Amino acid sequence: MASRTSRDVLVRGLAVLGRAIREEPRIFAVAVSSSVLFGAMTVASAFVVGAVVGDVVVPAIERGAVGVGGLALAAVALFGISVLRVAGIFGRRLGAGYMQYRLQAAYRRRVTRRYLELPLAWHHRNATGTLLSNANSDVEAAWYPIAPLPFAVGTLVMLVGAVASLFVTDWALALVGLAVFPALFALNVAYSRRMAPRQARAQRLRAEVSGIAHESFDGALVVKTMGREAQETDRFAARAGELRDSLVAVGRLRGVFDPLLETLPSLGTLAVLVVGTIRLRQGAITVAELISVAFLFTVLAFPVRAIGWVLAELPRSVAGWDRVSRVLDATGRMPYGDTTLDVSEPRPASLTFTGVRFGYEPAEAHLPGTEVLGEVSFTVPAGKTVALVGPTGSGKSTIAALAVRLVDPLAGTVCLDSVDVRRLTAASLTGTAALVAQVPFVFDDTVRANVALDRAGIGDDDVWAALRLAEADGFVAALPDGLDTMVGERGTSLSGGQRQRLTLARALAGRPRLLVLDDATSAVDPRVEAAILAGLRSSAAGAPAASILVVAYRRATIALADEVVYLEQGRVLARGRHTELLATVPGYADLVTAYEQAEVDPAKDETYDEVAPVTSGLKIEVDR
Repeated sequence: MASRTSRDVLVRGLAVLGRAIREEPRIFAVAVSSSVLFGAMTVASAFVVGAVVGDVVVPAIERGAVGVGGLALAAVALFGISVLRVAGIFGRRLGAGYMQYRLQAAYRRRVTRRYLELPLAWHHRNATGTLLSNANSDVEAAWYPIAPLPFAVGTLVMLVGAVASLFVTDWALALVGLAVFPALFALNVAYSRRMAPRQARAQRLRAEVSGIAHESFDGALVVKTMGREAQETDRFAARAGELRDSLVAVGRLRGVFDPLLETLPSLGTLAVLVVGTIRLRQGAITVAELISVAFLFTVLAFPVRAIGWVLAELPRSVAGWDRVSRVLDATGRMPYGDTTLDVSEPRPASLTFTGVRFGYEPAEAHLPGTEVLGEVSFTVPAGKTVALVGPTGSGKSTIAALAVRLVDPLAGTVCLDSVDVRRLTAASLTGTAALVAQVPFVFDDTVRANVALDRAGIGDDDVWAALRLAEADGFVAALPDGLDTMVGERGTSLSGGQRQRLTLARALAGRPRLLVLDDATSAVDPRVEAAILAGLRSSAAGAPAASILVVAYRRATIALADEVVYLEQGRVLARGRHTELLATVPGYADLVTAYEQAEVDPAKDETYDEVAPVTSGLKIEVDR
């Protein structure tokens, strides 16, 4: 941005404004019409004042008497012009404000919608603070020049009328105007050229400050337990200081140019008086004409600034638009198909992986990608439970994400009921498969809202049925307001195990035919976990049992599975019953034994669900 010429910023900034006009043409037309009315009345007021002074005030002074008729006519004329100017101001400001806020609201919705459309791989490459800035301050910056834009357009019309009036009045005075107005434009262009890199840097630093703040607050538990408060404060303060210095640089530049922009029209008025006095002595103009031209320069000083406001904000607008359009133009959308699954008779769904390969894109184009899965093939038969077991980094969570199509494979197919998930409609996919992730996310809302999620057909009876199946009905019934209890941001009023059971109930409330559990009960007491899994394998609350794909660590959980898929380094090394793999696969036996030893280690023998809050208000949770 710093290397762009002022011409480039001007052209691109005008393109952004053109987009705004095309999107809100009617509101813009109203605002500009009102601004033109204001401009026309401003020019007219100069000549009315000149006529009043030259034809009413001066003759009255010469005669020593005031003509009542002439004075009344002058008052009516000035009052009428004032009323029309007020109407112009009202329409201009209302239209400009309405247009600006409509555009900001519309593009915040578009950016947010695009976030939801883009795949997880794109989100992994972009910091949360940057995304927040894109949807908020960047959108605001992109449309900031809309507020003075109608005023500036009306001012252009007013300037044309003013210059034309000057030529009609006197050529010498017109030359003064032709000297002042281009100087104002040249000064504004120079201002824009120097402001562009400063505004771009300030906009970038806003996103970085937002990102650091979000990261620090989101990781408050780590910050406090590791004693990093001072370091995080210093890190935030350093970047906030850079933003402060950048904004000071913007203010300093404005402090230099604003007085110049204010002074030029005043110098023009002074020049008009000097030249006009000479022309008056020569008899080329009248007193009324001299006063009209001098007054015109005086009243034009403020409106001409509107053009400067637009030009001054164009660099910021371009910087904001660049960041917003980067999101809107981002590629990687996962289009859905048009195939639907027959759910007229709800039954468990089958899941099949065939030759699936997956890898993450590199952070930089010249670096190699990271392969996570290679030629993975297995099946979850309808109504059966399959456990995924493997060491950390073997690809278990990636398989869970592929099963519900959070990501697409690079090769191979993932099928639900023998249909490639890429061919399914969004409704069929989300209505068939549900994922309960490792880290439970709970909205700052009631228990009811967190479980039902405003989905059609899910009433309180369905919510309670899902809570019972997730072994969560007991603690929910004990809450102060039951289903109406507010759980706090990210469920801070609940323990880790309670949050996991609540998110499990959320998935079950939709009655999925395939349930994918990505270590979703790690913070739950083993006895409760066993009860949950046993309930999921059988019919409950009148709903048919679902097929289950579970990422498992505990021996008791693994033993409940109909089949175990053992992974190492993104490949399936063995499949079979738990007892068979224990006897035939040394790596599997070592891993499961290590998990079992960790379970019975006295140092780790803690209560899973009941966790006492520490003085900071944070909760220490079991998280394996």
